[in-house]
Amino acid sequence: MIHHFRAAGVSFVLDSRGAGVPAILHWGRDLGALADADLLTFAEASTPAVSPSSIDSPLRFSVLPGLADGWSGRPAVDIAGPTVAWDRVSTRRDGAVLEISSERVDATATTTLELTPQGVLLVAHRVRNVGDRPLTLVSADVVFPLPERAREVLDFAGLWSRERRPQRTQPGHGVWLRETRHGRGGHDDPFLMVAGVPGFSFRSGEVWSTHVAWSGDTRQFVERAALGRTVLGAGERFDPVTLAPGEQYTSPTVVATWSGEGLDGLSDRLHPWVRSWSTIRSPRPVTLNTWEAVYFDHSLERLEPLVARAAEVGVERFVLDDGWFQGRLDDRRALGDWTVDLAKWPTGLHPLAALVEDAGMQFGLWVEPEMVSVDSDLARAHPDWLLTSAEGLTWRWQHVLDVANPAVEQYLFERIDALLTEYRIAYLKWDHNRDLLVSTTRPQVEALYRLLDRVRAAHPGVEIESCASGGGRIDLEILRRVDRVWTSDTNDPLERQRIQRWTGIVVPPEYLGSHVGDARAHTTGRVAELGFRLATALFGHAGIESDLTRVSAADLAALRTWTALFTHHRGLLHHGRTVRVDSADPAVMIHSVVAHDLGEAICSYAVLEGADAALAEPLRFAGLDPDRRYTVTAVDVGAPAMSLQDAPPPWLVEGVTLLGSVLMQVGLPMPLLSPGNAVVLRAVAS
Repeated sequence: MIHHFRAAGVSFVLDSRGAGVPAILHWGRDLGALADADLLTFAEASTPAVSPSSIDSPLRFSVLPGLADGWSGRPAVDIAGPTVAWDRVSTRRDGAVLEISSERVDATATTTLELTPQGVLLVAHRVRNVGDRPLTLVSADVVFPLPERAREVLDFAGLWSRERRPQRTQPGHGVWLRETRHGRGGHDDPFLMVAGVPGFSFRSGEVWSTHVAWSGDTRQFVERAALGRTVLGAGERFDPVTLAPGEQYTSPTVVATWSGEGLDGLSDRLHPWVRSWSTIRSPRPVTLNTWEAVYFDHSLERLEPLVARAAEVGVERFVLDDGWFQGRLDDRRALGDWTVDLAKWPTGLHPLAALVEDAGMQFGLWVEPEMVSVDSDLARAHPDWLLTSAEGLTWRWQHVLDVANPAVEQYLFERIDALLTEYRIAYLKWDHNRDLLVSTTRPQVEALYRLLDRVRAAHPGVEIESCASGGGRIDLEILRRVDRVWTSDTNDPLERQRIQRWTGIVVPPEYLGSHVGDARAHTTGRVAELGFRLATALFGHAGIESDLTRVSAADLAALRTWTALFTHHRGLLHHGRTVRVDSADPAVMIHSVVAHDLGEAICSYAVLEGADAALAEPLRFAGLDPDRRYTVTAVDVGAPAMSLQDAPPPWLVEGVTLLGSVLMQVGLPMPLLSPGNAVVLRAVAS
């Protein structure tokens, strides 16, 4: 049988005729409603030539490519030992889901494929030892064939406070492989691997991508083989795993997406798919986090005026960060002792929580459950609960707890449950500030998922943010258990413009915590204009990371304007279509959100560095209705952008009304912004 899956302009075709593992014939643009006879002809016509000095039959690229098929590239499911073919195969289809069961004498591999209504392809393997001897599993990757035109590769590197830094290459023959060994995604997480036609951009070009929905170690690769095939592969990175008879391994889900309209086309599929199962149930509240405001300086007297100022500027959620628990004077002690520090809080956190609630805000709290300090009551009582030796390497002066130990998991659940039961906590900022530095990380990841699931089941009204030294653990599996991610530890808007742009290809903006920090950034020391900080933080889950008791009256007024702007437009900002505009000048970054009915759009035009011409190129909008008229005006974010010009473009003073076709094809002249500035524009259809 030939299976043709279709959804949202995507086709995925599998040929399951014969006894072998089904072959992948096509993944890409919709082929239309092909009749059975057309599919049969297509399958027959797809048989390639037999090349010299090769196997004596046409190379058939199956769902489980390997040596037994004549494929000498990286295999999908790789089992150590003699080459054995998958010789008994059956398929079972239920609508858009296909389950393929492939058997050999010592193992079965069950592959599940699903094409979602949004055109997102989900694939995972389950490998079971059905023999009477231990079986060594080397890999269980998902591998897709690509057309030869997919020659250019985009993936991501990075480091702390500079996550998701894009890198592009055109590999020759061989493997372009990205692996992580952090026990979490890591700041250099490849995050998304994209292969496409050379020169693909946000708005154009055909691209294929993979993302591993897993919060541990992963690998992604593109291989261009001399056999004449190019493949895109992804899965969990692990050391060889020994499966005892009857044991099985289940791989993470690989999220694969095709677009014929560049990188924005990937977001057009991924964002609606994420929103179809998202845990978010209410508008994203403006959040103030106390870390960069007070650090470890905690007391009711210190925080009471900050609570008052937060309410004054329109904050809706007040989060008490690190420093509230027993003995936590700095970052070298007390992790693991999750009881309130009575020296700082003699009657507990009740007075602060009451202040916050009486001011009309939700109360949130920072925790880092997976970590422990050697200088802590917990480590002294249970040194056996550490994942590595207490004498081993520390990272930010802390160790990792062995959360896979049932006693540790139970202890952490009890402590978190006690806090959430005693206090009216609406939100947990769940941090994770170091790599694991162990070779086997799967048990830790699975234990984290269990713990998060238990907390959510016991306290379904509590929202959770995933933070891992900022953006070190952002993936589509953790998103199933959290309502927000801390995109990066940097609030420097110059860094944030880039980080949010690239993270947002996969993750919808309502998840991306984005805060207005102090003028001088905590992480870089760079000074930024207030208008730039406000414009940058507007396009995520907006918040503030600053000591408002030391902010000028003018800046407080600007923040009030900004929070009102965000709350008024967050329906569009968090539910619209994300549209990025490609600029010929790399100094310019253009980001828009367009309503699904095309009636409105909000656009940020940012200049990150010195422009390459005296007059900037016009801003050409994208995603509008070409046949409707739009009135475009500048938005007051609370503080002005700095520019160097004798006069602004005249239209900017009063606004202008033009057809969408003109706005998209010709555009509007932009003010001559100084580097590190942005303007926000709004287009409303007549």
